Amino acid sequence: MPTYARADLAFERGEGVYLFTADGRRYLDFAAGVAVNALGHCHPRLVKALTEQAGRVWHTSNLYRVPGQEKVAARLVERTFADTVFFCNSGAEALECSIKMARRFHYVAGNPRRTRIICAEGAFHGRTLATVAAGGQKKHMEGFAPVVEGFDHVPFGNLNALRAAITEETAAILVEPVQGEGGIVPGDPDYLRRLRATADEFGLLLIFDEVQTGMGRTGTLFAHQQAGVAPDIMGVAKGLGGGFPVGACLATEKAASGMVAGTHGSTFGGNPLAMAVAGEVLSVMDEPGFLEHVQAMGVLLRARVEETAARFPGVVDEVRGLGLMLGFKPRMPNTEMVARLAGGGLLTVGAGDNIVRLLPPLIIDENHVDEAVGILARVFDEVK
Repeated sequence: MPTYARADLAFERGEGVYLFTADGRRYLDFAAGVAVNALGHCHPRLVKALTEQAGRVWHTSNLYRVPGQEKVAARLVERTFADTVFFCNSGAEALECSIKMARRFHYVAGNPRRTRIICAEGAFHGRTLATVAAGGQKKHMEGFAPVVEGFDHVPFGNLNALRAAITEETAAILVEPVQGEGGIVPGDPDYLRRLRATADEFGLLLIFDEVQTGMGRTGTLFAHQQAGVAPDIMGVAKGLGGGFPVGACLATEKAASGMVAGTHGSTFGGNPLAMAVAGEVLSVMDEPGFLEHVQAMGVLLRARVEETAARFPGVVDEVRGLGLMLGFKPRMPNTEMVARLAGGGLLTVGAGDNIVRLLPPLIIDENHVDEAVGILARVFDEVK
């Protein structure tokens, strides 16, 4: 179906931070499948984990125990606030589970009227009927009426507006610690901490959407950890599988207390192939120095992009982001800038507010930063 405005590019293979077309053209991949290929392309440890599992068993369904799920869940629990994990296949599914869990929590607590969730303007939580309603963007909801009820929207970062929106029907607060599709807008750490305090004050659940920000993207395993705050529920996907489709909904035991047998499910969620890869992704990211490297590369990339933008006045208005989740705002349409950069051999991703996203694999080194900035400089010089 013609649901994508695809670039006229097709890739035959990938290696590390590069993608190659059939005719041998090489591209530096600072799109990473929209923040998915966290360890680059064909990482040897992920290839080994997947192929070894493929030779044993692919799928059994959740009618039976899946040992890989138990192992990966235990490791996620060990590294986070969570006590329990539900595995699915995508970020949208992880957020659907989060929404259902929040409503179910209040239902079993004897408050069935508490169903509404306060969300942020400019958010993106997925493409299902419920998650587009949670995102609240008209361009995603147009033509799909009736809009799923139960979501109230306030400006991102505005705590006063959020508190004013709380009613006796409010069940939860849902935000991205850094808005991704909305234009790489980091939430102030104090704002995130105040969300936690507000949720506690009013008996609400706090849900963080870390589908794009999670799995090391911002320099810590999850972005909210930098603010010293923990949610009750969190949706994760993208980098969790390093390119293999897998999502997860993490929660405290209390928040998940209503999720008993029969309340939710997934045929493919957490299948042995996905768990083999996700487990290896975690193993790589758990290695000493991995996240410190991401932090260092994030600082370097931002500094070099800001320096390059300053060399070509009038091309870029702003650089913003966190870790290796970086964005810059060109004065031309971001679609044109993305196309020009691709023509120069650098793959990037557009976002809201006319932002061009730089979302490289977390394994980049200084040479890759130099290469990317060199392409940026050439393109900026052409358009200045």
